[in-house]
Amino acid sequence: MPIGSSQETGEVIEDLVRSVGGDPGTFDGRLISEMLATCLKMIPDGHDTGQLKLMNSALKEMRYAYRVFNRYIGTRKVSIFGSARTPEDHPDYIAARDFSAKIAAHGWMGITGAGDGIMKAGHEGPQREASFGLSIRLPFETTANEVIEGDPKLINFRYFFTRKLMFLGHADAIAVFPGGFGTQDELFESLVLVQTGKSNIVPIILLEGEGGVYWQHWDRYVRKNLRGSGWISSRDDELYTIAASPQDAADHILQFYRVYHSKRYVGDSLVLRVKRPLNERELAELNEEFSGLVKTGRIECTGPLEGEGDHLDLPRVVFRHTRHDYAMVRCLIDRINEFDEPE
Repeated sequence: MPIGSSQETGEVIEDLVRSVGGDPGTFDGRLISEMLATCLKMIPDGHDTGQLKLMNSALKEMRYAYRVFNRYIGTRKVSIFGSARTPEDHPDYIAARDFSAKIAAHGWMGITGAGDGIMKAGHEGPQREASFGLSIRLPFETTANEVIEGDPKLINFRYFFTRKLMFLGHADAIAVFPGGFGTQDELFESLVLVQTGKSNIVPIILLEGEGGVYWQHWDRYVRKNLRGSGWISSRDDELYTIAASPQDAADHILQFYRVYHSKRYVGDSLVLRVKRPLNERELAELNEEFSGLVKTGRIECTGPLEGEGDHLDLPRVVFRHTRHDYAMVRCLIDRINEFDEPE
């Protein structure tokens, strides 16, 4: 019988889980048991040493990084991308420092790489107390900048994919400044994950220093060559916003969380947690404007659904989602945030 499926092996794995204080009868305990079984299956699979080293290192990196971030659950965070080559007197550097300071003043933490350029500017705004540094081992970037160096929230990664998982998995907003291949890679992956529903919908802000035309040229390319050729939908440019200034960028992010709080799926239902219940007039407007998102039924305001375990104090906007057109879901969230406060 294959490893992990025999009764004897399963009992040994369950005993291991219990030996470190886990309960194999819970959902989390079963997940740990499955991971142990998966690791054991690598022996008869015949993976080579290089493959085993990669999987081992990736799991270690994810475990450690989640452990660091889990100490700050409940605090909003913005991931900041941009070039490591940006000089400190460049308008983009100044804009990144000003933006990160403005958003930190509202209690947010910043997540950047640990190098120089935009990454250092993103640390200078909130300073190290409110900063995470996600360092990547590269032959030409061997040390962290002096703002984040030595901080327990400085995390070193060997692999880009585990590093990007932490950048995107913990971000309540993303701010992107001009940069090269790496910056474009991070931006487009962020857009793809939101576009396809593989990550949370968050504000993706494109920002640069005064007088810059980087994002103007980039936006022209996207609209002409991607949207114009039909490679993205006509609404996908709703997934990003070009900010006019650091203050405009901060205001846009804060507006996104004015009424909206967070989302999740429960079965086929998309659950949007909101900070106040919506009234009948507001729900009627949503049903009229966004009926194309609804598979069956209507958009309704409810309490927590069965199976939810967090933020139980918040009301919900719930509907059976088609699982398509996440740019329109972003528009729905924007519409909810536009509703006036009840008198």
